[in-house]
Amino acid sequence: MAAGEGFSPPTLADFNPPAILFGGTPFEIDRLIMIRLIMVAALLLFFVIALRSPKLVPRGVQNVAEFAIDFVRIHIAEEILGKEQGRRFLPVIATIFFIVLATNISGVTPFLNISSNGRIAMPMVLALFAWGTFVYVGIKKYGFLTYFKSSVVVPNVPPALHVLLIPIEFISTFILRPFTLMVRLMANMLAGHILLVLFFSSAWYFFFEAGNFTAIFGVASVAAAIGFTFFELLVIFLQAYVFALLTSVYIDTSLHADSH
Repeated sequence: MAAGEGFSPPTLADFNPPAILFGGTPFEIDRLIMIRLIMVAALLLFFVIALRSPKLVPRGVQNVAEFAIDFVRIHIAEEILGKEQGRRFLPVIATIFFIVLATNISGVTPFLNISSNGRIAMPMVLALFAWGTFVYVGIKKYGFLTYFKSSVVVPNVPPALHVLLIPIEFISTFILRPFTLMVRLMANMLAGHILLVLFFSSAWYFFFEAGNFTAIFGVASVAAAIGFTFFELLVIFLQAYVFALLTSVYIDTSLHADSH
């Protein structure tokens, strides 16, 4: 194959596209940011339409919206935090769940075809939001010193071990929690995008550029791409679920820091 012909594999440049608006300013908007804004606007529009005039017996889009909210409330918030605290923190947990879900879905949406969570900025903001929430909850309930001590000091161990355990607990609680939330989301969406591009690009190559007797490989690539798209839909949901679930777990841990 001559240089410059055939398909080109995806690169990280896909996640650093040129500016569309306000280039060179702090408000620069590129393709990924535009997709992010579109998906968040679509999410808000969905809930505004669904709940603008709610009926006692929901139907249609209202039923879908209430089912989605009830899923987050029952199977994430109340499952981890209990009914009282689950309802208290439902706005935070639901916001995280639906934003992650919406911004992930763009990865398999025609004409968008990429999740803005494949770049670190959005997962970082969401992880910092979760981190700020569970730290604030702990400080508000126990005070800064008591919460910090309860989070990093392991009770009933020899005093000499505190030299080793306190740094480990500090890193685990205040650094690794948001870091793993951020990296897990970004890595999964980045890997999914690259694999989808590879499958569809190889199908194009086998059908139109590779020459005779390669169409069978193109069919196999299309089949693999379709199958992986359905798998990616599962990953999209699971990433939203896991992010919201772990946020609930961290909030619950802060609420019960005295039982560390």
